[in-house]
Amino acid sequence: MPRSKRARVVHESKTVKKDHKEQTRRLFANIRECIEEYDHLFIFSVDNMRNTYLKDVRTEFADSRVFFGKTKVMAKALGQNSESEAAPNVHKLTPYLAGAVGLLFTSRTPEAVIEHFENFRPQDFARAGTEATRSFTIPNGLVTSRAGEIPVEQDEPISHTIEPALRKLGVPTRLIKGKVTLELMEGQEGYPVCKKGEILDSRQTTLMKMFGVLSSEFKVELKAYWTRSTEEIKILAPEGGMDVDA
Repeated sequence: MPRSKRARVVHESKTVKKDHKEQTRRLFANIRECIEEYDHLFIFSVDNMRNTYLKDVRTEFADSRVFFGKTKVMAKALGQNSESEAAPNVHKLTPYLAGAVGLLFTSRTPEAVIEHFENFRPQDFARAGTEATRSFTIPNGLVTSRAGEIPVEQDEPISHTIEPALRKLGVPTRLIKGKVTLELMEGQEGYPVCKKGEILDSRQTTLMKMFGVLSSEFKVELKAYWTRSTEEIKILAPEGGMDVDA
């Protein structure tokens, strides 16, 4: 059968497949270089991971290096015992490389780093599948844009264009003279969106976002750090709440 003479689409660019071995080798080499270059190495963990806030951390520590990669590769780069470690005692940090953790290499003082992260805790909207840190209820009557989260005199009625979306999400509302009103049975004080401690679903998190309810906190917890000049490990906030030296 003769070959078709129809026009064919010829792609001029090709997707380059990522070389995972090369990425691993580069991560290992970069960590080893940083151990020799910076004064301190911190192990940190992240609660409620958000790329936006992690970028803020990288921007703030532009004079430092932040690594957030595979824990096995990072552990191997630090060394898993005294024979394979990159510098004296640095292998003692490897037990803290579990979960959503990263490395921060810096020459800033430990006091300055600790103070920064104690104050850096931006609020964000909760995600589905996370635990509710607070309860949220839409009050009866006229539905406002913040649903009772701020004083009434500072709030304003929610737009009538949002009313269909609220009903679709299960909120019993209706329009009265162009105003969105919560319509509940007698005896109900409001529409409960969520209760503290329960696991949130996408419907609940959507409603919380619609009313500007920030209930999630991005937090960087410093677990331990190593100082090149003294070759010592400092464990931060162990059981008992006191700092101890390793």
